[in-house]
Amino acid sequence: MDAVPQDAGPPDWALAEIDALMARGAAFLGSRYAIMGGAMSWVSERHLVSALSNAGAFGVIACGAMEPPRLAEEIAATQAMTDKPFGVNLITMHPRLDQLVQTCLEAKVGHIVFAGGIPPGAAIKAAKEGGAKVVCFAPALALAKKLVRSGADALVIEGSEAGGHIGPVSLNVLAQEILPHIREVPVFVAGGIGRGEAILSYLEMGAAGAQIGTRFVCATESIAHPNFKRAFIRGAARDALPTVQLDERFPVIPVRALQNEGTKRFLEHQAETIRRYLAGEVEKAAAQLDIEHFWAGALRRAVIDGDVENGSLMAGQSVGMVTREQPARDIVQELVNQAASALAARRRAS
Repeated sequence: MDAVPQDAGPPDWALAEIDALMARGAAFLGSRYAIMGGAMSWVSERHLVSALSNAGAFGVIACGAMEPPRLAEEIAATQAMTDKPFGVNLITMHPRLDQLVQTCLEAKVGHIVFAGGIPPGAAIKAAKEGGAKVVCFAPALALAKKLVRSGADALVIEGSEAGGHIGPVSLNVLAQEILPHIREVPVFVAGGIGRGEAILSYLEMGAAGAQIGTRFVCATESIAHPNFKRAFIRGAARDALPTVQLDERFPVIPVRALQNEGTKRFLEHQAETIRRYLAGEVEKAAAQLDIEHFWAGALRRAVIDGDVENGSLMAGQSVGMVTREQPARDIVQELVNQAASALAARRRAS
């Protein structure tokens, strides 16, 4: 068989096969490609979200701690920058979750992604009755089945390789546990995905598409501070580690982030707080609160202010595949081309 030039793009038939593998997920999202943007607080706002949707992927606004009027403003600003579909990620623990759902519905947002816990049945019902499609995170097969019964229109299974708050199980295991058994709704995979070959492998396992966050932090359109982007470009997979818990009496929610002075000081802060508790200087509840508040505002300090030594550098293990700043469109196309090229290489080898 004739050799293919190294700089040649993937053949049309391979791109068509990727389209076919992504067809269910793309149809659900209403996008060209079944690639969702991971919702990253302070990063996934109007500029990156609209750029992803305009590039053929599916941008998702990270609502985070926004109040309803602020979210309405962000949705309107995003709609002014793209006429393509995008979603909104809502944290289920937000005290005004019901109002946030209504804010999305009033703005005609087509997809609501519930994250950070099991969404209340009333929130799912309100979203669906208002015309939105509901996407939920499923960290285990039993919960995946329960969420489908509760009305979830699609699921995301996110492995511990992801950045930010993480569960204990890798995507490799979650995919084997869940994909063969959930066929009723589209399932998107997330966590540690940085190249198209990985997307291809999960599509062939039955995934409808992929959710990717870390890879898009250094998109040209991302408003992340240049210092934050440089930390990602310098970072390797082994630098993105979960937070360490020193004492089981004082649980720490695991967050995967690049290590810096802040992570070292967090260990020292835990040790000092535990010492004060054992010495009777502070009550247990106050000590727990003191530990939990250490990172308050730390993500904003890093992403917006550029304090990459003391702020939180939440990043997935795919950070090692972030090598430069690129337009969102180029990143999306690179991922699709990598998947199609892998298919073509396999065909040539056979």
